[in-house]
Amino acid sequence: MPESNGVLAVRALARVSRVLERASADLSLAHYRVLSAVASGDERASRLAARLALGRPAVSSAVEALGRRGLLLRTESAQDQRAVTLSLTPQGQRLLDEVEAEMVARLAELCALAPDGERVTESLAWLGDALEASAPQRLEQARAARRKQTR
Repeated sequence: MPESNGVLAVRALARVSRVLERASADLSLAHYRVLSAVASGDERASRLAARLALGRPAVSSAVEALGRRGLLLRTESAQDQRAVTLSLTPQGQRLLDEVEAEMVARLAELCALAPDGERVTESLAWLGDALEASAPQRLEQARAARRKQTR
């Protein structure tokens, strides 16, 4: 029985994620996601966890590792002394720029082999917009699942 386009798309995205992760020996895909979210304006770990659909322990671990490497800076928030504000260091921004350039090049190589590579790239950007729009809903679903597990 032939697979549906949905199944084929999911499998392709899983393989593409591996290609993108291999674009840099210096940064895992998980750490890339954290750096890129901070660069996009998510300055608090709680917001990162929600946006990336990760648990707080996973985000804390990534933030700690990136901080030790000198890629991420943690400072106390002026508005809330319990909160920490995250920002990229100049070294973190340079590495993010390098990794993204390599990822874009790899994606362009793959899309050049597709019948309409520009449309594939455009569709992936739309998919990113859809992920952003669905983040609050996905966060609530994750919270509900955790509450159900603890009962």
